[in-house]
Amino acid sequence: QIRLVESGGGLAQVGGSLSLNCEVFGRTFNRYRNTVGWFRQAPGKEREFVAAITWERGTTYYADSVKGRFTISRDNAKLTVDLQMNNLNSEDAAIYFCATGRNVISTMIDTEYEYWGQGTQGTVSS
Repeated sequence: QIRLVESGGGLAQVGGSLSLNCEVFGRTFNRYRNTVGWFRQAPGKEREFVAAITWERGTTYYADSVKGRFTISRDNAKLTVDLQMNNLNSEDAAIYFCATGRNVISTMIDTEYEYWGQGTQGTVSS
């Protein structure tokens, strides 16, 4: 069993920044096979992919809408994944979820991820 705990959400202004953190718990987390991703869901919209990172090699993937603004990174010792979000706009306001799956092939597909956190709110004000 794997448990994910997100933190760091809050309020930022348009053009500002937020930093999200995801902490991974569970001995079944596989450093060689697991991918950790961030997804988000805004009110009235479907959940969408934001970014992902493979744990072993640290290969990163981003949605086109956040490329160049968001950065995903991992800390192998702490088993945490950070999402640094810069130059925020109103469309970035959402609940952000951390998720992980083993042997993920399509990082953008949420059904590839087996375990999910409870989410953390990111609010952007103009």
